[in-house]
Amino acid sequence: MNSGRFRHGFVYLLIIFAVAVIIWGAFARSENPDEWSISDVAVAAKEGQIQKIVVTDTGQLRITLVDGRTAISTKDPDGGSAPEQLAQLGVTDEQLAAIEWVNERTTNWQGIITALMYLLPLVVVVGVIYMMLRQAQGTNNQALSFGKSRARMFTGDQPTITFEDVAGCDEAKEELREVVEFLREPDKFIQLGARIPKGVLLVGPPGTGKTLLAKAVSGEAGVPFFSISGSEFVEMFVGVGASRVRDLFDQAKRHSPCIVFVDEIDAVGRHRGAGLGGSHDEREQTLNQILVEMDGFDTDTNVIVIAATNRPDILDPALLRPGRFDRRVVLDRPDVRGREEILKVHVRGKPLGDDVDLSVLARATPGFVGADIENMVNEAAILAARRNKKIINMAEFQEAIERVIAGPERRSRLIREEERRITAYHEAGHAVVAYYLPHCDPILKVTIIPRGVAGGYTMSLGEDMMFMSRSKFMDTISMALAGRIAEEIIFGEITTGASNDLERVTKMARDMVTRYGMSERLGPMIYGQKEELVFLGREIGEQRDYSEAVAEEIDEEVRHIISDAYERARAVLTEHRDKLELIAETLLEIETLDREAFERLMKGEAEEPQTSGPSRPAPESEQETSGSSEESEDTPPALDLPPAPAPA
Repeated sequence: MNSGRFRHGFVYLLIIFAVAVIIWGAFARSENPDEWSISDVAVAAKEGQIQKIVVTDTGQLRITLVDGRTAISTKDPDGGSAPEQLAQLGVTDEQLAAIEWVNERTTNWQGIITALMYLLPLVVVVGVIYMMLRQAQGTNNQALSFGKSRARMFTGDQPTITFEDVAGCDEAKEELREVVEFLREPDKFIQLGARIPKGVLLVGPPGTGKTLLAKAVSGEAGVPFFSISGSEFVEMFVGVGASRVRDLFDQAKRHSPCIVFVDEIDAVGRHRGAGLGGSHDEREQTLNQILVEMDGFDTDTNVIVIAATNRPDILDPALLRPGRFDRRVVLDRPDVRGREEILKVHVRGKPLGDDVDLSVLARATPGFVGADIENMVNEAAILAARRNKKIINMAEFQEAIERVIAGPERRSRLIREEERRITAYHEAGHAVVAYYLPHCDPILKVTIIPRGVAGGYTMSLGEDMMFMSRSKFMDTISMALAGRIAEEIIFGEITTGASNDLERVTKMARDMVTRYGMSERLGPMIYGQKEELVFLGREIGEQRDYSEAVAEEIDEEVRHIISDAYERARAVLTEHRDKLELIAETLLEIETLDREAFERLMKGEAEEPQTSGPSRPAPESEQETSGSSEESEDTPPALDLPPAPAPA
């Protein structure tokens, strides 16, 4: 219950009660009964006018007459009871029996009500003044509480997350195990003169598990864990951030040994004095206070600061020096073995079918981070529930991967037959060239079912690669151009379906020339400064350090690379046109080819290819005419292979 609301409600009830008492008292005074003597009561009893007499313990008689009127009287205290006194005044027993007698123990309510009538207004006034003072005091406390830390503390008694819940980053866990061991057994290190690490900086792309790993450290060490975001330090009032930092570290020192986790530390740890607008005074004060707390004069406490960021390039150098963040733990995208371990963590407690192979799923998800894999497993469980299944099969996992990459299927979209044929030959071109070029990734699936914004797509079984060769680049470019070439060979016309392919190809060829030194004409040189000024914008930060003549040579070399790859893909499709038409016609018939069916067709085996999904019939002629004019003019774009992994 909110105490503020309770106090306000109590005051309102008190006011209502006081008003009710005053009105009741006034009403009670307005009913002024007649005052009789005991002889008047005897006369009325003889005449049969009395219906009821209430005798109170104070000797008062409340008389109710037959006609409804009331009266009061007081009996003689030394004359016996009221019936005896009336009998002495000549009232017979029959007349006394006709009266209803009631004995009542009463309290002097009139006196109490009268006292309340005078006291309640005073109580109400005092209560209102008290509430006003409390509200003013609460406002002052709220203003002063701006400087209090908003960190949330979790005790280490009952850890919910341990290192067993973190997978795919074995090296990072080993680095942090030493921190846990120091918090558990500090004497072992102190005897050797070792110093506790002041801070650990977790660096990695979004979704790689930085926050999860920090929680696991707290769970393993069994110590208090303070969690706060970097943006929670900064407020509109100057000096609040520094005050919150001081309060946070004061709390941490009182609970030491403990861990302080600052998520997204780049919100307050940015490089000081950078940017066009000068420095941000409040943010710099907060950063300065963090620097002092981590490596100032009073730092002889077992408080370890763990921070997470995906932008280490913009952090202030003073924050990264030894003595503050002593260790930098990098959480990169997991490899195939790491993805398999992450899958094992996320499928715990989920009923899996016998056909589910986690190693195949790990190979089919290159570039996925932990958050992507968790989302994929959740999507597979949702799909299984939607299909009224009790277990999750491999089909749901494959569908979930495609949903994460390209979006949901759009089987209800009306597509003209001509556009279906263009999409089928476009995707068949990609697949056939990828099959015959030695450095392309194996084809995992080819489909012409629209998904997301794509009219169809070709999925390959990528591999984790640290380095990419020039041959790999050239084959990948040839494969990306194969869809456009297939349209040109079969239809003698090109469409807008290859727009995404051309964008990828151009960037890949330009990077080969300017970033990786793979140009035979320009040699092993890098052209253009890649140091991005993050406070000015990425586009502004790219600086051009070559002449116009060199720029022309770069453009010419990029055009030469793309032209060579184009001609190579065209030669493959021309030589194997029969395979191109076979794959395309099969796609028009059953819409989707999995890896086994595709390879059987390419090898010329006679078995009928198996589909990985239900076939959708070709649109009727009346459906073709029912589409809008925009659909008939705009060819649906084809989604091709996922972007190739960037080389180191």
